Amino acid sequence: MVHERIPPKTPNKNAHIESFHAILEAECYQRHEFESYQHAYEVVSGFIDNYNRHRMHGSLYDLSPYEYRKAIGEGVVEPKVIKV
Repeated sequence: MVHERIPPKTPNKNAHIESFHAILEAECYQRHEFESYQHAYEVVSGFIDNYNRHRMHGSLYDLSPYEYRKAIGEGVVEPKVIKV
């Protein structure tokens, strides 16, 4: 992993990760008291797996990322274009 800083005065380049961290905070960290690093690792890993495989995302036609990728592969939905 490489730490990369965004250019000053460009918060839009940081929006996706900021949104994920807000969701992680609200739906995971605030709901659990961790007893150890191992416990925190298990809970957070489980949350991330659920986030990617089962949690519906409004920006992905109300599909989970896993279902969205599968639907694109099957030609059921059109891929969304991300503007950079």
